[in-house]
Amino acid sequence: MNAEAIPTVRLRNPWRSNHPWIFQKLVEKPAAKPKPGSIVDIVGVDGEWIGRGFYNGHSRIALRILETERDTPVDAQWFARRIAAAVGLRRDVLKLDAVADAWRVVHSEGDGLSGLVVDRYGDLLVVEFFSAGMVRHREWIYAALREQFPGCRFHAFADEHVQKQESFDFKPFNSSGSEPTSASIITEHGIRFRADPAGAHKTGFFADQRDNRQWLSQLVAGQRVLDLCCNTGGFGVYAAVRGAAEVVGIDIDDDVLDIAKGNAKLNDARVKFVQADIFPWLRDAGNRGDLFDVVILDPAKLTRDRDQVIPALKKYLDMNKLALGVLRPGGLLATFSCTGLVSEEEFLGMLRRAAFYAGRTLQILKVAGAGPDHPFLAHVQESRYLKAAFCRVLD
Repeated sequence: MNAEAIPTVRLRNPWRSNHPWIFQKLVEKPAAKPKPGSIVDIVGVDGEWIGRGFYNGHSRIALRILETERDTPVDAQWFARRIAAAVGLRRDVLKLDAVADAWRVVHSEGDGLSGLVVDRYGDLLVVEFFSAGMVRHREWIYAALREQFPGCRFHAFADEHVQKQESFDFKPFNSSGSEPTSASIITEHGIRFRADPAGAHKTGFFADQRDNRQWLSQLVAGQRVLDLCCNTGGFGVYAAVRGAAEVVGIDIDDDVLDIAKGNAKLNDARVKFVQADIFPWLRDAGNRGDLFDVVILDPAKLTRDRDQVIPALKKYLDMNKLALGVLRPGGLLATFSCTGLVSEEEFLGMLRRAAFYAGRTLQILKVAGAGPDHPFLAHVQESRYLKAAFCRVLD
């Protein structure tokens, strides 16, 4: 690919940022509009070269800057280098292979690959597209991943809301040709899980909580543990394997509970799973005086809409207040938010209010996030989504 063949897109305002996103209102409409996801050169108001990246005239994010070295083309070799660097971070620096065979391979902007997320589950790579540009150049991505993971299988998909926002159509792709993609059994800190991308939700397993599961599991021996919004049972199975006296997992979704039960069985772990809405379940448990030593609260993302952040925080407050109502004095609360639009400051403020309304005093032991295989750039906070607070209830 030579520079002359690349369309040029001009900005309508001066650009004084190193953020990779440039929004539609800042971009002049090109005379010959490139197809969504095309690679373009980006120039400023005065014609100065700014960078090279994806253009999408249908998306709110019109430009995603990938490269700022003018002499470096964005081609198959570029993708091979970027993906090799991402894998090198996980394998050579973080040494994740010694801990698990499930980890995030590419974390979008955090790895300089805006709009691409790749998770590894043993021999299975789950590729999620968030931009038309990554879909358009997916064969380059698959080739680069095969270099790093010879013999791997692929399951690729894009959420419907992303396809609508980015104006592309993409049906789930399964490299093995079987329908559906067969699950992968992975090991994390010596504990086994079934990752099923064709199952109930997303990839079927959330590697972002690996370090949080491990840290909390060191504190639960002999304890009575409640895992709320337990999904496929990650925290609950860890707790049972690490010697908890009793583990109860609650989720509203029967499909994920079936997977959770399978995960418990894989580890010969005794966990009681209950299909229920956590709000009435917690109210009933609180009224009965049914108390736990450890409560884990890890709900799904509550909103993608910035206008709904306040209602989301109210829902977080309600569920955390109820969770505090079933904790023994001296007990532990591990509470999480994966809603990217809710900041850590807002999340901790909500937790302070929940403790006040519940009449409990909270001692914060640790504030954390996703594992280091989910890096974010200092100037691109959007890649930082998971908030974790580990607390002790003093009274």
